[in-house]
Amino acid sequence: MPIDLTPTDRFANRHIGPSPEEIRQMLGALGASTLDDLIDQAVPDSIRLGRALDLPEARTERQLLLDAAALADQNEVFRSYIGMGYSGTVTPPPIQRNILENPSWYTQYTPYQAEIAQGRLEALLNFQTMLIDLTGLEIANASLLDEGTAAAEAMMMVRRVVKKKTADTFFVSEACHPQTIEVVKTRAVPMGVNVVVGDHRDFTFDDSVFGALIQYPTSDGGILDYAAFCEAAHANKALVVAAADLLSLTLLTPPGEFGADVAVGNTQRFGVPMGFGGPHAAYFATRAKYKRQVPGRMIGVSVDRDGNQALRMALQTREQHIRRDKATSNICTAQVLLSIMASMYGVYHGPNGLTAIATRVHDLTKTLAAGLAQQGHSLRFADYFDTLRLDLAELDAEAIRERAEAARINLRYYADGSIGLALDETTTATDLADVLTVFATSDDVPSVADLTAQFESGYAGAFGRTSDFMTHPVFNSYHSETELMRYMHKLSSRDLSLTSSMIALGSCTMKLNAAAELMPVTMTGFNQLHPFAPKAQAKGYYAMFEQLETWLAEITGFAGVSLQPNSGASGEYTGLLTIRAYHEANGDTHRTICLIPDSAHGTNPASAVMAGMK
Repeated sequence: MPIDLTPTDRFANRHIGPSPEEIRQMLGALGASTLDDLIDQAVPDSIRLGRALDLPEARTERQLLLDAAALADQNEVFRSYIGMGYSGTVTPPPIQRNILENPSWYTQYTPYQAEIAQGRLEALLNFQTMLIDLTGLEIANASLLDEGTAAAEAMMMVRRVVKKKTADTFFVSEACHPQTIEVVKTRAVPMGVNVVVGDHRDFTFDDSVFGALIQYPTSDGGILDYAAFCEAAHANKALVVAAADLLSLTLLTPPGEFGADVAVGNTQRFGVPMGFGGPHAAYFATRAKYKRQVPGRMIGVSVDRDGNQALRMALQTREQHIRRDKATSNICTAQVLLSIMASMYGVYHGPNGLTAIATRVHDLTKTLAAGLAQQGHSLRFADYFDTLRLDLAELDAEAIRERAEAARINLRYYADGSIGLALDETTTATDLADVLTVFATSDDVPSVADLTAQFESGYAGAFGRTSDFMTHPVFNSYHSETELMRYMHKLSSRDLSLTSSMIALGSCTMKLNAAAELMPVTMTGFNQLHPFAPKAQAKGYYAMFEQLETWLAEITGFAGVSLQPNSGASGEYTGLLTIRAYHEANGDTHRTICLIPDSAHGTNPASAVMAGMK
């Protein structure tokens, strides 16, 4: 036999189950001699490509990881103070190793059958409980896909529950994160919703308005009083959605206490790396009277006649198969793995630990604010949590940008020349000194030690929290690594996953995520990059995107590919919006009917309705 230097440990040999003998048996049962023969029988010539796909040779797992590491090394991870809803965070090692990197948690990821998912359901119940407590609202779901789409889902829920037949307007504060504003506007168009973006202090509610979206704290850091705004909304039978930073709610008055009807946001800073924008688990909390209208799924507790407790999916997105085009949303899953990470972060730190983290972040921020003011710069807001917006003295934004990038620091630059800085759990006193040097207007840079001596620790603004939160024993019992590890293991032992068995539950319920495929998720070059970092710092990511888009276009036969949708249901919706835009471009606005087979997935009719189709 001639020498063959091809690596022997091929991915397919380890991850495609049937052996050659098993394949022969199955082919025999089907009356085919080879796999090619089976394809010839099953796939008509009219839809066959007729040529080999133009794709590179398959790589071994080792080569894949080497190539992934090379791409990660092309990304430059600067210290990020950009904010905009994404924060540096410390993933506790027991959570990284025992949740994110543990196949007992990541192979099955999303629960569809309660009886084989009691462990995950308990972790999700913890997630919901944590959110109910932090937001001051009565119910929460088991997560959504991201903050922007959670805000859009809230807009549509508010429209369903507000009994104002002629109301078609939704107000969005200009102080919201810009990406959230854009998502809400996109989702509103096909539904015939008129989105008005402006200053909430100048907005007047009338009969045309069914709801409003505010940011708390604002995208540029201000802590504002929304109580009168909520009262005005309610007086006009409109509801208010607050997009709120979760860590800040350990120190600030929660949305449910100042009058918000819905709270949405991102749980990323609870131990989930930024990862260039995701995935991260969004949250959605509201009043109990709206529970039948909440998108996504909700975990509840049942008690049998013997008094034994069991967890169930009290609200479950498979309702789409029954309600079809009347479903509340096309969302059919949740960011379960990431929401479990966030919930375990809450369990591990508990209310006191979370408050300590938030207090330290705020203390760093007010120390930095004092130093910047000493240098002559002006703060836009006197009341803030972790984010500052500066009007510069003597320097311009471009000069600051040059200094910052030379120090490998990313800031937020506004069109009017002001600059934003957002601090987080990873920020240190050394970082503050470096930032003050970037903003220095003279050789005399304020000392961080001298600045901290001016203050008492803690938030002393007008909106301090007075209510308790996370008082349940689960958040006050597992604060050592040993205790947390045993708790996580106990929960995983209550689940059926691919580590123990196999169940036939459809395409996306249980699948093998090979260990080699997931290892790049924890590479620093991939998971520590802020999504709004300059493109030049993300060369590895863009090279990977371009590769994947090229390969998918070749496989599907399409001219181009979008990687934007972050779920299958989002992909359907994106495709339908593309079709809608095509007809509008051709002047065929009357073509609004979408044909859907009775056998189609339950998300299909819901996606069609969201795209403005019948």
